[in-house]
Amino acid sequence: MNLITPAEHPFAQFVRILGKGKRGARGLTREEAREAMGLLLDGKVEDTQLGAFLMLLRHKEESAEELAGFTEAIRSRLAAPGIRVDLDWPSYAGKKRHLPWYLLAAKALAASGVRIFMHGGGAHTTGRLYSEQLLTALDIPCCRDWRSVATAIDRHGLAYSYLGDWMPALQRMIDLRNTLGLRSPIHSLARVINPLGASCGLQSIFHPGYQAVHREASRLLGDPAIVIKGEGGEIEVNPDVACHLYGTRDGEDWDEEWPALSAQRHVKPEQLDPTVLSAFWRGEREDAYGQLAVVATMAVALRGLGIPREQAFEQARQRWDARFQSSQSMG
Repeated sequence: MNLITPAEHPFAQFVRILGKGKRGARGLTREEAREAMGLLLDGKVEDTQLGAFLMLLRHKEESAEELAGFTEAIRSRLAAPGIRVDLDWPSYAGKKRHLPWYLLAAKALAASGVRIFMHGGGAHTTGRLYSEQLLTALDIPCCRDWRSVATAIDRHGLAYSYLGDWMPALQRMIDLRNTLGLRSPIHSLARVINPLGASCGLQSIFHPGYQAVHREASRLLGDPAIVIKGEGGEIEVNPDVACHLYGTRDGEDWDEEWPALSAQRHVKPEQLDPTVLSAFWRGEREDAYGQLAVVATMAVALRGLGIPREQAFEQARQRWDARFQSSQSMG
């Protein structure tokens, strides 16, 4: 029995801001979001507060200001060295309808000299195929520290890194997915971080309406970015539908609508066979959907580096065809 009123926990204010009823609740300011994430990353929050905070954010839907503030707190705690990167390529969704053709797009771009940092949070939802599960088969370097990331990008143009190795507190939040029963906002936040300050951050946001929010978060942070509704939530163009590019650079937003590349929808495979990717990469197997998806995804990435659409597609085809000619080519 308490005879003296206990002091309020410093994090309680942020739970209260988000959860104080329909009339009293509001979103966090950028500064509040930065402070709240700082407490989370520094381990100064109780587990009950963490769960409540994540689910209140999830229910409200995170704002651009909150994403920017969270990212600033993360970046101030990153111990990443200066590694020159052209593209930041988050991979957190996994695929369930189509194979992860984006991995081949990234490989081909890297083989042509584009420096790519890919990062993800591991397998977290049953029935999906994740990047992490295919790295070995596709000969994509999986790097467990920043030194090996730098070496892999210098040698191959492409490195994959596990979020848990450089920001374990965020990984723990992602891993609560199966405890809480819902995706937390951390899945979205991880796409904005751009930990190495790449020339362009690529982001895939599947749910409608979130693309513009993510673009605004990157604009607030001063980051060049392209946000798309990628197939399955990954950075991959679905050639069967139109693709809207939400871009930002130098504080200015831009938009482009890319038409569908196929007159009719392709039949999705009955099951996902990862061996198809290796065979397709080697030129031993054809796949009409995969061919369009790979080239279009490469074109979006090149568009992020400032190349206009038509030239981006032309270069994407050339770089794909020349994927074995570079000394950096893998596999």
